[in-house]
Amino acid sequence: MWSIALPGFGQYLNGKYIKGTVYLILEFLINIQANFNQLILLSFHGEIGNAIKHTDYKWLMFYPCLYFFSMWDAVKDAGGGKDPYSFLPYVFAGYFVTVGLIFSSKLMVFGVLLGPVWLPMLFVFPGIAVGIIIKKIINFF
Repeated sequence: MWSIALPGFGQYLNGKYIKGTVYLILEFLINIQANFNQLILLSFHGEIGNAIKHTDYKWLMFYPCLYFFSMWDAVKDAGGGKDPYSFLPYVFAGYFVTVGLIFSSKLMVFGVLLGPVWLPMLFVFPGIAVGIIIKKIINFF
């Protein structure tokens, strides 16, 4: 759960300090380079057009992979995820969030442009669902 707050925190909790520090440094690097905190602030204020304008997509595209990999890695290190396909919900969530980010400046939901914060967040849920479904199908056979 700590990795949801910030990549690397789950690794600190598990005693993996070097790995946690690497994830935390990567998180800060990507966050600063992508202007992510400014995007969040603008998005929360409903200024989606400004958020899109200030987004550095080249950097922000790294964030979903780092975020979900860090979560999976913390769960794995804590002894969870004994199923060999337990990584699939994390992989598909990262993939779907990245796709949501790619289309965030153009795709409208119910006639509303959600931008680089809200649309990728909405894509988490179908990503996790697809990952769980595929994991169940693989484990069934």
